[in-house]
Amino acid sequence: MKKPKHLIFTPLESFMNYKGSSGILLFVATIAAIVWANSPWADSYQEIWDYPVGFNFGSFELIKPLILWVNDGLMAIFFFLIGLEVKREILIGELNSMKKASLPIFAALGGVILPVVLFLVFNEDPITEKGWGIPMATDIAFSLAILTVLGSRVPIGLKVFLTALAIVDDIAAVLIIAVFYSENIDWMMLLYAMIPLVYLFILMFRKIYSKYLILIFGLVIWFLFLKSGIHPTIAGILVAFTVPLRQRFGIKDSMEKIDAKVLELGNAENLDVPIASKEQLHALDKIEAWTQRVRSPLQHLEHELHDWIAFVIIPIFAFANAGVDFASDASLDTGLMFNLAIALILGKSVGITFFTFLSVKLKLAKLPDRIKWIHIIGVGFLAGIGFTMSIFIANLAFTADKDLVDASKIGVILGSLIAGILGYVLLRLTLKDKK
Repeated sequence: MKKPKHLIFTPLESFMNYKGSSGILLFVATIAAIVWANSPWADSYQEIWDYPVGFNFGSFELIKPLILWVNDGLMAIFFFLIGLEVKREILIGELNSMKKASLPIFAALGGVILPVVLFLVFNEDPITEKGWGIPMATDIAFSLAILTVLGSRVPIGLKVFLTALAIVDDIAAVLIIAVFYSENIDWMMLLYAMIPLVYLFILMFRKIYSKYLILIFGLVIWFLFLKSGIHPTIAGILVAFTVPLRQRFGIKDSMEKIDAKVLELGNAENLDVPIASKEQLHALDKIEAWTQRVRSPLQHLEHELHDWIAFVIIPIFAFANAGVDFASDASLDTGLMFNLAIALILGKSVGITFFTFLSVKLKLAKLPDRIKWIHIIGVGFLAGIGFTMSIFIANLAFTADKDLVDASKIGVILGSLIAGILGYVLLRLTLKDKK
């Protein structure tokens, strides 16, 4: 008997397929933005994202250009999801022990350190030096999209390695954004933000979960971070860490009650009637209530947000930020462009491969089954696709200089494109089809 597809695929494999399909939409959004920004209607593209949006109540006012609502608001939700993924991986996933985490941690360190070193070595302009954090990021959606295109020939171990590597990469990027790309900090606002945050952590330790409290307090914390000078997306990460992995009631403790209600439904009369009786409705309500009590809040929120992040928020971010006018009269910094491209292509691939090799030779980690060194090099190139996070950091690094932001975007797009092609070709030639 043929098993249903959803029982054959592991959750990790389903996650990979999901991420891959979102990468295709991300690519389409990027191309659409570039085409519009270089069309006869380019002015309208810029006008839309510069349009002020907001609200005010008396003396309180929160009005920002639409592009900042995307980069500061929607991306906070994206970072919230990153926080959930990071917490899950650390508690029960691929980073929950040093044995599992050592290889992607060493690889990620190489993929962070060498691109930064290359950027600083080749950088000759003190003005552009602040962009050192741009080439250190990996875009997991794009990179996994390429692995998905390669199909079943890709070993699951290679997918796990790339995913864990990208998550460690995200942790490093978040820390760097918080420490190096936050300016003029208002410590009093930050102190105010800690009050609801600490309260959410207390609820988490007591295994008390309310999505409405997290939403309300999350909005307050986001606003206070916005006013404090620390980028508000960091609030998304911190609030995600307050979401409990489990609630007070475990599945084992609740199975008897759920089974009793299911048995009650099964013994009910008139099962073929489309409208349930009062007793059946009561039993169904009880089953639903107990299901909600035992469901992992972290897992549930991750599941609920994935579609919105992958198919709405990230494509909107790409559409809002990738529209660079290549025919502009502005003098774009070609040195910055090529520096970023080189750092993404060579820095990521060499850094990841070398640090992985070093960790294996020192017996601090070991390669997954069926993985060869040529595959690690290929994944290193794929990790050079820094698109989403790299463009995000570019916006923070050169906030006051649109020309440098545009030059950075071109460098990131160029470097990501070449790195993606090299990674795909190398893996396509070296991975064998399953027989």
